[in-house]
Amino acid sequence: MKKQTKIFLIVAILILIAIIFLYPRLNNRNSNESSLSTSGPGQGAPQELPVDVVKLQKEVLRNQLQITGNVLPNESVDLKPEISGLVTKINFKEGQYVTKGTPLLYLNDEELQAQFQRLQYTQKLFETQENRQKQLLAREAISQEEYDIALNQFNTALADIKLVEAQLEKTVIRAPFNGIVGLRQVSEGSVIGPSNIIASIVNLDPIKIEFSIPERYSTQVSVGSTIYFSSESTPKEVEGKVYAFEPQIDPATRTLKLRAESPNKEGKYLPGMFVKIRFVLGVQEDALLVPAQAVIPELEGFKVFVAKADGTAEERKIEIGTRTESHVQVLAGLEECEQVLVTGVMQVRQGSRIKPNLIN
Repeated sequence: MKKQTKIFLIVAILILIAIIFLYPRLNNRNSNESSLSTSGPGQGAPQELPVDVVKLQKEVLRNQLQITGNVLPNESVDLKPEISGLVTKINFKEGQYVTKGTPLLYLNDEELQAQFQRLQYTQKLFETQENRQKQLLAREAISQEEYDIALNQFNTALADIKLVEAQLEKTVIRAPFNGIVGLRQVSEGSVIGPSNIIASIVNLDPIKIEFSIPERYSTQVSVGSTIYFSSESTPKEVEGKVYAFEPQIDPATRTLKLRAESPNKEGKYLPGMFVKIRFVLGVQEDALLVPAQAVIPELEGFKVFVAKADGTAEERKIEIGTRTESHVQVLAGLEECEQVLVTGVMQVRQGSRIKPNLIN
């Protein structure tokens, strides 16, 4: 190859390399100049971020839990006989309201009645003998031992009568408390025993509501605390009062079990019903609350952003108290009437320009 051709090729390669390295720089420079030439006065200023803010006011704080529970009867029992026997009479109707002590069912007692009459005759005989022996003992016609034998026979007869009377009492099944009798499980003429259920009887006024709360709220519970509950069939809330709770935390669920009581004169609530409960833990009249979405958690605590009068955002460290479903109580760091950002909190920084929109 000729010397001139080689020189030409080398020069061309060098020019190509120079273009490759210099072209991007020239392009960036032209772009910057173009931007500077097209930008007018004031167009380089930072943009204002539109945000929603709320004005802080003191409100009533109701510290409450939304939980679920079950309805329990005031009293409930399955009626069963203590002894076996033939059903001779059923003295109730299904669904009937009965009072305590009402006879509900009778078992055959003919054999026991016969034993009772025989023991009554025996008791009279032994009573007569005891009286005679007592008179003879007074005249020293018999020994003390002979009188003691007659007295023992008389007392034994009395004990036998009381035993049969107790057995006769068991042939009549009575209502143990006021309540409504459920569906009958036996019929007249059937032979039943202690394992057979006659019917259930339930006291529905008042009713009991059983529920559990997380262990962190256990120190805020006391007898007399108020709850409000409702069910699918009765959406209107009804008031109840806590009357007892377990003295220990359930280690499996880490919850505390409680029971409340409420009147149920109309019988709207039945045992086994599922209810929604609003458990009021406490009420504070002048609490400072902020929406939960305004609070930003940090390693050292919590913070919010406040809208200042000059149109900038200011970061504030706060100390929080009680949390509800939608709000957080502020104990320190904010004052009443200040405006707190509820939107754009992740975009703003200390001193950011903002355009606040006050919402209720």
